[in-house]
Amino acid sequence: MSNTDTESLSLQDRYAPQNKCFGCGPMNDQGLRIKSFPRGDEVVCEFVPSPHHQAFQGVLNGGIVGALLDCHSNWTAIHAIMQRDHLDAAPAMVTADFHVTLKRPTALESKLTIRAKPVDVQADGVVVEATIEANGKITSTCRGTFVAVKPGHPAYHRW
Repeated sequence: MSNTDTESLSLQDRYAPQNKCFGCGPMNDQGLRIKSFPRGDEVVCEFVPSPHHQAFQGVLNGGIVGALLDCHSNWTAIHAIMQRDHLDAAPAMVTADFHVTLKRPTALESKLTIRAKPVDVQADGVVVEATIEANGKITSTCRGTFVAVKPGHPAYHRW
């Protein structure tokens, strides 16, 4: 595969094609299957919700909002560690904490743009800030800490 071909793949498809995570696993047919792409100093995902993701008429469920921000931010952290350490494989990372602010209802019938940036890259963890935008307005924000795990942790061999 050429460099151009690999750059057209999402981080999930390139580094964890067998992953079954509900939010980001390419192999979870019932999951959200988000696709995260590095774009300059941020990582971007576009997502179109399905009708079964609704909280109430025309509005995306807050739990789905959280899952989108959590998984996309985790992949942003993975990408930051890979860039810093010049890694060819994704390190196993998990969410240590994340705080979501629902600023306004997120429209169900719109394409969402999720943007995330690492704001503090530490030895084995990354603090990430992320937003969800719908119809030109930021509807949700997130700040979270994502940490690398070692052998013996249940998520260590998930890729």
